[in-house]
Amino acid sequence: MQRMQMPMLLQRPMQQLPDGVVAHRRHLSGACTTRPAGAFARLSRRRTCSAQLPHCQRQVCRAAAGPSEEASVEDTPATVDDIVASTQDVSVTATPTEQAANFSRNGAPDAVSTDDADLPIGEPVYKAPTGGEKFMNSLRLLRALPWRRFQKGSILVIELGGEISEKKAWRYGSPMNLPTLTECLEKAALDPRVAGIYFKVSPLEAGWSQLTEVRRWMDYFRKSGKFTVAYTSLAGEKEYFVASACAEVYIAPTAVFSLRGFAIGGLFLRGVLDKIGIEPEVVRIGKYKSAGDQLLRKTMSEPQAEQLKALLDNIYSKFTATVAAARGKTVQEVEELIDQGHYDNQKFLDGGWVDGLKYEDEVLDSLYARTDTDKVAGLPGDKLKTVSLKQYSRVSRSAFGLGGGKKTIAVIRAAGAIVNSKSPSPDQIAPGAFIRELLAAQKDKNVLAIVLRVSSPGGDALASDLMWRAIQRVRKEKPVIASFGDVAASGGYYMGMACEKIVAEPLTITGSIGVVAGKFNTKNLYEKIGLGKKTLSRGRWAELTAEEKQATPEEKDYFDEQVQFAYRSFRDKAASSRGMEVEDMQQKAQGRVWSGEDALQQGLIDALGGVSRAVAIAKQAAGLKADEKVTVKEISESKPSFEKFLAPLQGASSSSSGAFSSLLTVAATLQVVWEAVFQQDSLASASLGGSGSLGSLGGGGLGAGLDPNRPLCLMPELTVEGAFSSSLLRSATSAGMPADLVRRLF
Repeated sequence: MQRMQMPMLLQRPMQQLPDGVVAHRRHLSGACTTRPAGAFARLSRRRTCSAQLPHCQRQVCRAAAGPSEEASVEDTPATVDDIVASTQDVSVTATPTEQAANFSRNGAPDAVSTDDADLPIGEPVYKAPTGGEKFMNSLRLLRALPWRRFQKGSILVIELGGEISEKKAWRYGSPMNLPTLTECLEKAALDPRVAGIYFKVSPLEAGWSQLTEVRRWMDYFRKSGKFTVAYTSLAGEKEYFVASACAEVYIAPTAVFSLRGFAIGGLFLRGVLDKIGIEPEVVRIGKYKSAGDQLLRKTMSEPQAEQLKALLDNIYSKFTATVAAARGKTVQEVEELIDQGHYDNQKFLDGGWVDGLKYEDEVLDSLYARTDTDKVAGLPGDKLKTVSLKQYSRVSRSAFGLGGGKKTIAVIRAAGAIVNSKSPSPDQIAPGAFIRELLAAQKDKNVLAIVLRVSSPGGDALASDLMWRAIQRVRKEKPVIASFGDVAASGGYYMGMACEKIVAEPLTITGSIGVVAGKFNTKNLYEKIGLGKKTLSRGRWAELTAEEKQATPEEKDYFDEQVQFAYRSFRDKAASSRGMEVEDMQQKAQGRVWSGEDALQQGLIDALGGVSRAVAIAKQAAGLKADEKVTVKEISESKPSFEKFLAPLQGASSSSSGAFSSLLTVAATLQVVWEAVFQQDSLASASLGGSGSLGSLGGGGLGAGLDPNRPLCLMPELTVEGAFSSSLLRSATSAGMPADLVRRLF
């Protein structure tokens, strides 16, 4: 589809510069540095400007227009307070149209192509070390510290299961996080001490985009020629998806293993609320904006079903195509396998879907022959030379020449619900902490560009806007490229759209450009239980948030206008940032979520890929050559939380079955309603997973922000689960209840 071209977001005032140099960047001191012509120019397919856009700030236009029409460039604020203050000025005093105009004057990207072929691929490419490189690697390893040493011919053991964190763990934390996993796979491919990798796969709580990233680096490792073996005794669709990346897949003869398809659903509370006398007064803008549907409706709406079916189709297609390629089958054969619903493991072996039915001791015994280990009597694997993921994570990348010296690309990871809090939990995103990390990368002279990894369903609208503004201002000095994880919707997309380019995985849940806000009317409930409450007020809108009365028609109109204002601001900024007309963006917004693949076709992102592709695009934006080595520096770190330490103890006491399990589900639902209405703690948005259960957003949910004064850029928690993977997770927690609700009950 033909798209009108919009101004670039990174343009600067023109000045007379030497040949070959066309742009400059302003630093905190006010001094300017130049960069080569075309360093960022290659990021755009079309460099000519449409004469029909009088507000275009592209260099070729502004050169002709003269200095009077140049866009102003403000000095980058040096503190978080400066950014917050400047953001509040824009957000409060300007109308949505004026805000979008301000954004345009700062520059917006070129017209977005629905084809990402013009951007660097950035896929990890394995290159066998030369003789000289092997010698240098050996010298570096000889100087390694004792705790980084292990025997040659060892097997790297990766126990892949549970949750995979987006952020690198603190020093004594779990290595089961995406940065550590991918880094270890990269190092192991080049490490002469590693003979191969043994993956022990158990039920996973990771998203499809995370698993795609893990598979990408497993493919990289396999190109080194070393062996990869996967073993599992409990597996469904997600577990098999990642295990199939290995050259060999083994399951126990009596393994609980099945592939049954994919499911997505919803839980709706309106009937419960009606029975207990609570009326939700919720306004959501956009026919696809389903955040709030669990409060307003008793069944799923047609628009909601439409977008969820599209997500299901994308994930089903990706799964079947990936497994078919990995096992040397056709897509039709994979679809038939799913429809057959095998439970007899022998049929998986006969069909070539696994390579053997073996117990773990038999698999470990077979690994002796692949190493220099002599088998001795004792427990299986007792003398097998292995190295754990935690131990191997301590090995430095520099030992294999993977560092790039001082030239650095910083990776900042923002994962979780967006909250406006000074003390967020480890699984939340707050403006203060995020902006501090952003400013640290900005001030670091060695950092040439920033990759912002976003994995968030959204949350507080003001917090999202504060971070959007901060990203905008930082990128005036250094390129900022977005990489989307499992989900970057609503407030998560809001953050990403401030970046120069957006990269997403094919299965990333993207978009949800919409707003929701509201309150509860508990008048009938109070009457039923005999509770009296009276509020005295002065001021026309003083009782707008009062829960003991129904909103008046005048208050409802005021409330609606306020939410409409927030939506127009979000939509118009999205249109300007993506180089679209507002009318065009309106068709793609309305709260709808897209898969990454569909989002590319809609012009909401620029490329498909993972962090490695975002880094490649960031290098290009910083004027570096594609083959030039850089240091990729992880800025964000996951902090320990007391709740995570207690979780295993709480989970151990939560086993239940039969009728008691159903009772717990009802109790959990009522608890969520109670917290949403009275405690304003965190109403869990509907988890549209295979279990059709509630999933907490940890303080950033709808209930926590159900306030007419605080619109939310939030989407419900969408989880397209494998039907059998989902049942494994339920049985692994509390006979049908998600682990987070178990912790809240016990």
